[in-house]
Amino acid sequence: MTNRPLPRLTRKDFPDGFRFGAATAAYQVEGHKFGNAGVTHWDTFAATPGNVLRAEDGALACDQYHRYGEDMDLLKDGGFDAYRFSTSWARVIPEGRGAVNREGLDYYDRLTDAILERGLEPHLTLYHWEMPAALADLGGWTNPDVHLWFGDFAEVVDDRIGDRMASIATINEPWCVSYLSHFLGHHAPGRRDIRAAARSMHYVLKAHGEAVSRLRARGRDNLGIVINFEHTQPASDDPKDIQAAVTQDATNNRWFIEAVSKGRYPQEALDGLEPHLPKGWQDDLAKDISQPLDWLGVNYYFRQLVAHDAESPWPHTKPAQGHLATTQMGWEICPEGLRALLVKLKENYVGDLPVMVTENGMAWDDHLRNGVVNDPERCAYITDHLAAMHKAIEQGVNLQGFFYWSLLDNYEWAFGYERRFGMVHVDFETLKRTPKASYHMLKDLIART
Repeated sequence: MTNRPLPRLTRKDFPDGFRFGAATAAYQVEGHKFGNAGVTHWDTFAATPGNVLRAEDGALACDQYHRYGEDMDLLKDGGFDAYRFSTSWARVIPEGRGAVNREGLDYYDRLTDAILERGLEPHLTLYHWEMPAALADLGGWTNPDVHLWFGDFAEVVDDRIGDRMASIATINEPWCVSYLSHFLGHHAPGRRDIRAAARSMHYVLKAHGEAVSRLRARGRDNLGIVINFEHTQPASDDPKDIQAAVTQDATNNRWFIEAVSKGRYPQEALDGLEPHLPKGWQDDLAKDISQPLDWLGVNYYFRQLVAHDAESPWPHTKPAQGHLATTQMGWEICPEGLRALLVKLKENYVGDLPVMVTENGMAWDDHLRNGVVNDPERCAYITDHLAAMHKAIEQGVNLQGFFYWSLLDNYEWAFGYERRFGMVHVDFETLKRTPKASYHMLKDLIART
């Protein structure tokens, strides 16, 4: 990446009421060993050799369980408007069903108070990947009853903090919950089984619908889902590569947005997955999954080139690397992909429905030197993607917010603590927080002057 001059968009370039925030997720920051939280499938996944770098887990993470006030001060002092956080199912209901852990609910109550006391908006995501291990024993996201368990969890959380939330998302990144974790096996529970993948891809959406139905019955009018999208392109002009990209776009992008907005699954994905879906799946789409939303959350990070793979079974795809600069994750940086995605969503799926970019950010090999973290690469990433969002707004997208991922360096799942996404550096030995140059840049950009 280069340190070229960048367009300097500021808060005044965005619509009135546009919110600037930062996001985290429960297992990645809280410290799961505190507060009588139950065991998650990430704990057991990380304890299995070969799954996670250095077998690291989220037992301590950033200890936001005790340091939440300090972290909310960072957002307030930076001039941010909002904090997006998630609730840990196993913290609230340790066995996934049955007895509620009052300590867990008390923590989220305190966190919500701390957010509001600092003049910030709380934006809740009910589930960000930490399935209680007791439910994983029963098949987790492949169990036909998982939507009922999730609905019960949603009601327990809503009873305590729902009335104070600016927005509530049901599921974060259902593709990661299902396909990445049950077909590719990269995340907990680490399965590589097409039947498990197809069923989890369906049941995670059914769980979303169940939670929306129950919360809507309670009068909530701020409900959405957070879907991750990649900018999928063929690796070449070869018709086989073009078809491979179409298939991957169907499984990675279109499956989830078409389900919630159109009540259907794309045929290119059904070509491989339909034989493995549960009986009656079509009825679930119409009755449970495609319920009206109040807003859509969009997570976007990279472009993915896709090539045909004749050596593998369906979907006959493999990733290819292009010429664009990459992040520490190896992800190609493509701000134009975000603009194109937002416009495509407006034109084909959501119309004028409010949209928020609920995650966008980059991992980089940051280092604290003399008390300072200079991260010009991240500064460029942020400003370029803000410019892409601004262009999308000019093209009529009803974009109402941007949450940088992540507020803190944290537990990055299978990559442990090595990959740093934060705009605030965390020393994982002392847990000291140090705002990076990107934090200070954003503070200047969003200042109310």
